[in-house]
Amino acid sequence: MTARNFPPSPQNSVFYRNLNHTYPVAVRSEGVYIYDADGKRYLDASGGAVVVSIGHGVKEIAEAAISQMDQITYCHSSQFTNPYQEELARLMADLSPGGSYYLISLTGGSEAVEAAIKVARQYHIERGNVTKHHIIGRQQSYHGSTLGALSVTGYHSRREKFLPMLLPFDLIEPCNCYQCPFGKTYPECGLECASALEASIQRLGPENVAAFIAETLVGTAAAAPVPPLEYFQTIREICDRHDILFIADEVMCGMGRTGKPFAIEHWGVKPDLIAAGKGMASGYAPLSGLLVSDHMYMVFKEGSGMLSNGQTFMGNPHSSAVGVAVLRYIQKHDLISRCAEMGKVLFSELERIQNHPLVGDVRGLGLFAGIEIVQDSLTRKPFPRTFRVYRRSLPARPHPLPRHGRGQLRRRRPSPDRTAVRHYGRGIKRGGIDPERNPGHCPCGAGEQPRAPAGGFGFLNPLPSR
Repeated sequence: MTARNFPPSPQNSVFYRNLNHTYPVAVRSEGVYIYDADGKRYLDASGGAVVVSIGHGVKEIAEAAISQMDQITYCHSSQFTNPYQEELARLMADLSPGGSYYLISLTGGSEAVEAAIKVARQYHIERGNVTKHHIIGRQQSYHGSTLGALSVTGYHSRREKFLPMLLPFDLIEPCNCYQCPFGKTYPECGLECASALEASIQRLGPENVAAFIAETLVGTAAAAPVPPLEYFQTIREICDRHDILFIADEVMCGMGRTGKPFAIEHWGVKPDLIAAGKGMASGYAPLSGLLVSDHMYMVFKEGSGMLSNGQTFMGNPHSSAVGVAVLRYIQKHDLISRCAEMGKVLFSELERIQNHPLVGDVRGLGLFAGIEIVQDSLTRKPFPRTFRVYRRSLPARPHPLPRHGRGQLRRRRPSPDRTAVRHYGRGIKRGGIDPERNPGHCPCGAGEQPRAPAGGFGFLNPLPSR
């Protein structure tokens, strides 16, 4: 389908996310670039919604997808397994902390979080703890758009229209040392943000709490604040003490973006459940997964033997085959180690804006980086939400191709080395000084804390050297 097949906007039939915005028509992608119907080139520095982890247009992924579709179209997970699902589960288990997890294969991050909530509830029922049903989440968090995931989300603007429909789960204070909700400083704070989990459990009653969920590195709602080493260790201890499951939401920050397969490995903690997605298939197919720890798996196996969660495309061959191809590609080119290496380059570039009066904090791990923009870097006073700093950074800016000859566009492969990282670092610098000139990185929304950050965060695809 070419651009001319699209009818002009207001006559088309698409219900867009923003009905007042005119979208460029993307017709091709390659490496770190997306091309629109007018021939403009866009640096896809964040990989869309932090999805594309290996770059666009990798031929061997397309070939793997076509090969699979030549073999089998669809089979339902209640009747069959398939070799692609089996291989995907093995590869994901090999990547997981300790290698002792079982995979439930799904199609989106919200689905993975929904499954985590339901699996946590059923786990306790299998063990006879039928009163355990509460899920504790955190403020300044985002776990997905479905109602269960939104119920554990602490992101006011995404919740407010649906509040009467949401489950009454408790949301504790976030771990954000730059904008501490308690007004304290680490380490003198004694990790009061972790102690907030204990307080919530006591308030609800340990016998009623099934699980605690947290993004290892918060993405959309807080721009990648990095918790102290003891934070997740303390969370793990509290959960163990009260027979509560720990769910790590790694849909955005997992699959190598921080320089390790899963971000939680930086803290040396093993969650009971890990929600994964986005980078699992790098955008080449809809794919997510829930990793279930071996001790939980055995409770199900020795109990009812049944999982009370089924979906039409669970374990579907196509997405699984694409996921297998992407994970093999990541292994073949050692992209997770490359993420760690290129992360050092990215943060060295970002150091140049650290002292700018509007830049409060630069943080993150690997190629998962966040910048907090403030009115005053000395007082850390954020901009009012009405100023919508992050909204001003949203519009994508074209990155035009150089011209040659008679005005023809010359195609050029994206640089697989440090050039793209430095280019992006300079772009963020411009964006931090003047939000109107930001070259199109992801937004940072406001959480439920009154001092939620305004800013943006950027991610790069760790393309292998070719």
